[in-house]
Amino acid sequence: MTATRLSPLDDSFLAVESATAHMHVGWTAVFEPPSDRRRPRFPELRRHIESRLSRAPRYRQKISRAPLDLDAPSWVDDQDFEIGRHVFPAESADLDQVVEDCMSRQLNRDRPLWEIRVAERLADGRMAVVGKAHHCMVDGIAAVEMASLLLDPTPEAPHEASDDWRPDPAPGTVTRLAGSASEKAKFPLHLARSTTKMLASPWRPSQVWKQAGLATGVMSRALRPATPVSPLNEPISPLRRLARVERPLADLQQVKGRFGTTLNDVYLTAAAGAIRRLLIERDQDPVPLKTMVPVSVRDDGELEELGNRISFMFVELPCHEPDPERRLHRVHAVTTQGKEGGDPRLGDAALELVGYAPRVIQRLVSRLMASPRMFNLVVSNIPGPPEPMFMLGCELKEAYPIVPLADRHDLSIGMTTIRDRACFGLYAGGQCLADVDTVAAALDRSTDELLAI
Repeated sequence: MTATRLSPLDDSFLAVESATAHMHVGWTAVFEPPSDRRRPRFPELRRHIESRLSRAPRYRQKISRAPLDLDAPSWVDDQDFEIGRHVFPAESADLDQVVEDCMSRQLNRDRPLWEIRVAERLADGRMAVVGKAHHCMVDGIAAVEMASLLLDPTPEAPHEASDDWRPDPAPGTVTRLAGSASEKAKFPLHLARSTTKMLASPWRPSQVWKQAGLATGVMSRALRPATPVSPLNEPISPLRRLARVERPLADLQQVKGRFGTTLNDVYLTAAAGAIRRLLIERDQDPVPLKTMVPVSVRDDGELEELGNRISFMFVELPCHEPDPERRLHRVHAVTTQGKEGGDPRLGDAALELVGYAPRVIQRLVSRLMASPRMFNLVVSNIPGPPEPMFMLGCELKEAYPIVPLADRHDLSIGMTTIRDRACFGLYAGGQCLADVDTVAAALDRSTDELLAI
């Protein structure tokens, strides 16, 4: 058999991980237990999770280093897979503590790179599931897809057929070296096909010059160095906290409709206002921040595939702008410019080409891309299920994304929509551990300011 090798982007998330920068994507989901039946207990929930793993084979695979570390690692079946190593009962009824316990530890690379903690009963009587998977396995969209594998559109879970999974043996050294050489040999052909496709496309001289100008703008935005600021770009610790904010989705949609922007523009503007308040409370002058915004480049046929199919836009958050309406217009202008310039498409192409470079170059590029000189923080929008969803009769009420922190990045902000609710997850390490609740409250107030315009 041929092992599936990690893509260059997937491999990059392994390369930038450190003892303090845990590169796992995560989520925190809160459920309302059924009122007309007994709530499920932990053993039932663990069996339910195990019964769904046949839908996502990667969750029973682990990484295996390439011979002599000449190439990216590969995914191979875990010969000793055991669900009890991945799904655990929470040790606290406090949701904040459950998240901290789960997210403050690195995943064990000798096993499949995911874990789930189940809190049967929180202090408020609800139930919670906190999960994480390494970023080399999934991007934000795929993490939501994995979470949705545990969910059903009705309270009654459909019967799952018996899973007779047996691990396949890992391929030998010769097979893997041959596969690596074959992939490298495809680069000239791949480049030739891309060039032929470009030349065969209808074009006009005016379009060529326009596209060249847009591409130049993309590169200048991407390569413009960010200025590290405190407390966002200080050394971080292994500890993590997640602050949560929930609002009606209609609030953001109202602002979007009034000003003719996008929902993501409204969200980015609210984030800019929140960071502005943090800097002011730290007695710092608010400055524009270079923000990495992940963008999915998945085709419709790739929605259920794991791995990373994302590119990036770099957006200047106008945290220096005191007026919320002008902040919104500034954000809308820069995101529109990025979309028209094809930022995600060009970024995806650049990442693909880097994949054919020598491994040492790939690692250097990975570390550069994760540096605070490249961006100040990540702000991500991850769509969730628009319809009611259930897990063993328990209805999903809230879901908060967890966007990983690279070294010297103290804060990330994620948003997931659940039916008619917008759920914001503010994830912190380092100096921002003490400030994350303040930033979450500021995000709430910043949204109120936009509604009040």
